[in-house]
Parts: sequence; structure tokens; C-alpha cells
Amino acid sequence: MSDPNRRLRLGAFLQATGHHVSAWLHPKAQADAGLNLKHYKDLVQTAERGKFDLVFVADSPGGDADHTDLEAFRQNGKAAHFEPVTLWSALSVLTSHIGFVATSSVTCEDPYATARKFASLDWITGGRAAWNVVTSGADLSVNFSRTEHLEHTRRHERAEEYIDVVKGLWDSYDDDAFPRDRESGVYLDTDKVHLLNHVGPHFQVRGPLDIGRPPQGYPVIVQTGASEPGRELAARTAEVIFAANQIIEEAQEFYTDVKGRLAKYGRRPEALLVMPGIFPVLGGTEAEAQANYEELQSLVYPSVAWSILRRHYKGVDLSAYSLDDIAPPLLTEINGGRSRLKLVSDLVEGERPTLRQLYRQLSTARGHRTVVGTPEQVADAMQDWFQNGAADGFNVMPPILPTGLTDFVDQVVPILRRRGLFREDYEGVTLRENLGLERPQNSFTSRERAETIRDYYAPVHWRAARNA
Repeated sequence: MSDPNRRLRLGAFLQATGHHVSAWLHPKAQADAGLNLKHYKDLVQTAERGKFDLVFVADSPGGDADHTDLEAFRQNGKAAHFEPVTLWSALSVLTSHIGFVATSSVTCEDPYATARKFASLDWITGGRAAWNVVTSGADLSVNFSRTEHLEHTRRHERAEEYIDVVKGLWDSYDDDAFPRDRESGVYLDTDKVHLLNHVGPHFQVRGPLDIGRPPQGYPVIVQTGASEPGRELAARTAEVIFAANQIIEEAQEFYTDVKGRLAKYGRRPEALLVMPGIFPVLGGTEAEAQANYEELQSLVYPSVAWSILRRHYKGVDLSAYSLDDIAPPLLTEINGGRSRLKLVSDLVEGERPTLRQLYRQLSTARGHRTVVGTPEQVADAMQDWFQNGAADGFNVMPPILPTGLTDFVDQVVPILRRRGLFREDYEGVTLRENLGLERPQNSFTSRERAETIRDYYAPVHWRAARNA
């Protein structure tokens, strides 16, 4: 914590028109942002101009809107948006250093396809890809030919195996497996191709991939869960975790706890970066910032407010309540995303807000930290957490886009630099290099003996020749 060379890590968490639930209604927002490629191009280039480590878009592969609430669905400005891997592939050629984090669900997708997709993205970006691993708390079974949503514990058990399979597939080839020697006619050294041959409770995957080992070894692995299984999964497999905390004491507890679990997996504390979300509402003065915040909140339609509340109060009938009633307790024994539910439940129990106060908090950053103030005050808030054991960096969540990101880069980043907290320029070329993360060894070649594709198939060819 006292390392004078330690620097903040910054990510730009991009959500179409912005993170506020009604951002699309703001006159400074790009209303068609979800399907506007130039909009994302400008955002990514702004983040790289600010020397951010990465850009990130969250994603729900089956959609996360409540289609049964037609009034709220009609007013949902986030209903349409790009799939992240294809979006980042298109935009990577317009940048040179910034990393690209894409979400892919271990509950809904197949590990072979995921391994292939992210290996490709890492090659396309020149080693700047990252995989945000999610277990999909929302029930998306209706869109993926399944009869029911996997139970919470089973989702995390599946995730453990899934990540191991994907890493094993990324190790299908040694780094030097492709000599491409025209004189000898050898394109591929078959002694350096490894078969995974995985058979487990959830997956049976032989391998190998049809793409070389990614430039970074593995794309950087990112996670967001903060439940007990989520923390353990992060300690074993994650390299960046996007946390959600409201107050510094909670952030410090999470930071200390998850870093303290790394040793049993043979990992050092610096192998996992904790980057809480921060929703900055800026103004030239405190009063101006507060006015900007109130302007955003004034855009929330009543139907949207109740939709936000119903999303968290699953199994609770809110029809007898008004927005000025004290928020009732939430049901916590549900088969959804438990870490965010606990955060909201703790807020309800600790602060005893009205339902109006609760939806106003959730309409901004959905449980992440909201900071309303001048650029100096936002920088103060970030510095406090960074220097007091609560964060290695931040995932910046602009309220509206594009202006929210531009204002942060132009107003807050220079303050962080003057204080010696943030880089003047990129240190490396790959995302791992810029984040200060090590490149992983190939799990097959680091063993004393690893089965190669030749070991697997040579006996078959020998028997075929003998029987000819």
C-alpha cells in the first residue's frame, strides 16, 4: 500500500447513452447510442486519449429487459445494443493501447466457442483483450433452449470448470508451435500441440483450438461477483474484479478479504486488481454538480421507477405501497445475482430509505458508488479509497455519454496526474503490460510430461499402416 510507484488503474464502463437509467432522455446524450458505431468509436478514442487501461461493456446474452412490463419496456433506452466482442473487434483497429473487456456468460455459452472467440479477439487487438466472466443471475433459459435456470451454487460450480476448460484450450499450442518453414514444408510442429481431453461434471472437451495461443497467453480474466462463491472464484481465477461498494469500510473489507484468499491458490496479492465502480456527477461547484444530479433524476418516469423497484423486490407485492413509504425488506433467498441483492438489502436495512429514495439511488449506478461534486472532490474520493486499502483503481461509470466521459478525461484525469496518482503515458503494448499483470505460462509445457496431439493420434496411424 505504501509503494510510491503504485498508480491507479482506470476503466471506462460504457453503457450506450450512459449509466443513469433515463440517460437517453438527457439533451446531451446520444439517443441512438446502442446501435451507433461512431458513438462508440469516439468514446474509445476519448478513453485512450485519457490513457485509460481499458474500456468495458456489460452484456446479458439473452437481454435483461422486463418484457412483461410494457410501459417500462417502452421507455427503456438500453433495450438495443451491440454484442461486445464484435463491437470491440471493429474498434480495436482505431486504437493502439487501450484494452477491451467483453462479457461472456458461462451459464449460457459453450466453453470451446468462448475460448475461440476471445483468443481471436486477443489476436485482432494485438494482445489487448479481456474476458468478463459472468454466471448470469437473470433467468435466460427461455432464450437458450433450457427448461430452467441453473441454481446459484451450480452456476458457480459450472463456472469453475468452465474457466479451467477455456484456459486449457488457450494452451492448445506452445507459443512457438508454428514455424511456418517453407523449406521443410512444416507449418505446424505437432509435438507442440496439446489435447485437453477434459471430462468433467459439466463438460467434455477434447480440443485443440484452431487458433494459436493468444498473444497475452490468456486474455485478462475479469469478474464482477461479490457473493461468497463469487469471491472464491475470483481468488482462484480472476485478475481484475469490478466491485460494487457504497462506503469505504465495505470496500476495505471486500479488498482485504478477496486478496487474503489468493495465497492458498499460490497467488500474490498484486495478481488481482480490485476496481470498484464510480458514478461521477461533475459540476464547476458543489451546487452545480447537485443541480446536474437532480436534472438526471427528474428524467425518471414513474413506470421506470417502479420497474427498478420490482426488479429487486422479486416475490414481494408492492401494489399497496407508495413511493413515499419506507422500503420493506427484500427477499434474499432467490436464485438470482446474490451479491448485488445483498448490497441493496444492506442499504435498505441500514438506511431505512423510502421507496423513492431507494429507486433514486439505484437509478444512477445500480448499487455502485455515486460521487456528486467538483472534479477536485471526485479526485479526492478516488484518492481516499486508493490510498486506504479499498481499491487498486476504478471502473468509471459516466452518467450520460458522450459528455460524461469527455468531462472526466478533461477535468478529473489531469488532477490525478498532478497528484502523481495516474500515468502520463502507457507503459506497455498489451493490456497485461499496462495493468502490471504477468503473462501466464502454458499449463502443458510447464508440466514434466504433457500429452501432445502426436501422442494421441500416432498409435492410430501406426495401427492403420500395419493393417494396410
